[in-house]
Amino acid sequence: MRRRAAAQELEGIYLPDAVDRAVQRGVDSLLRFQNEDGSITDRRHATAMTSLAIMAFASVGVVSGEDSPRGRAMERAIEYVLHPRNQTDGYFGRRDGSRMYGHGITTLMLTEILGMGSSIAQNGRIHDALDPAIKLILKSQSVNKPKSLQGGWRYTPDARDSDLSVSVWQVMALRSAKNDGLDVPSDAIDRAVAYLVNSYTTPFDDRGIPEEPLGGLAYTPGTRRPSFTMTSAGLLAMQTCGRYESPLVSGAAKWLLEHPPKTQDRFFFYGMYYYAQGMHQVGGEAAETANRLATELLLRLQSRAGYWLNAEGEEHNIGIVYATTLAVLSLSVRYHYLPIYQR
Repeated sequence: MRRRAAAQELEGIYLPDAVDRAVQRGVDSLLRFQNEDGSITDRRHATAMTSLAIMAFASVGVVSGEDSPRGRAMERAIEYVLHPRNQTDGYFGRRDGSRMYGHGITTLMLTEILGMGSSIAQNGRIHDALDPAIKLILKSQSVNKPKSLQGGWRYTPDARDSDLSVSVWQVMALRSAKNDGLDVPSDAIDRAVAYLVNSYTTPFDDRGIPEEPLGGLAYTPGTRRPSFTMTSAGLLAMQTCGRYESPLVSGAAKWLLEHPPKTQDRFFFYGMYYYAQGMHQVGGEAAETANRLATELLLRLQSRAGYWLNAEGEEHNIGIVYATTLAVLSLSVRYHYLPIYQR
């Protein structure tokens, strides 16, 4: 009792800092983009963008259905995603055009909030939607592909090639589903890890150990040009699969320390999302550096209205909801609400 009282007293005197305020303003800005049908989007890919917004809400502790504007918005957003028209034979990426990117994002979101719906009925619908969604990911992974591309995913469920950007979402969705106790064969995770290893750009010795202490990851296996975004994505994916002590994890973290993020990076917000989460789990210098840089860069880019938008490059065309949700997810790593990002 004494310990609980002390914790409550400390909680009562906690003063939000600049990051807390930025995150809260970002979450509130998302409410302004909710449409009458419950979707949260300002451009395309309504199911995928709504799913990212739900994850952003959950990352700051919003509970579906709670008596608040955020709780009600989250409940409506979940109901939008779960509408049967948005899932075709298990596939979430067809109707909104988000392809396997959106399918992985939506499946991950549903695994993360399973059991945290606003009612028993909503939780039941989440579970019912997850079963065919996970089966589709597993079936897609088993499509016949060249050896170096096996274990990964690409834009469509029947694609015969793979890339790291699409694959990471499927990997996280499968791992989160497995954590939920859903039926995900361990072999599927192992095959995904093998694909991640093939995406590492540093050569391996005869023992399968990287020949250099640092190395990045590339968009597709066989190339030797690592990027900030793909190295960050691969780092988080390896950790998600439980390979925290892998030399690829330490090598990627060292590479990222030498190649810090820049706002001019292609897909800056996308990369920052993986970077903040992955480096936080590495801990030590990696976590401290990533926290400092994420704070400096993202707080500087936040608009006076509370949202984020990349004014240039490919991300400009994806919109405000996309950039804002990824910024919130990057900054909210400190709260540890989402299970998939907990070591």
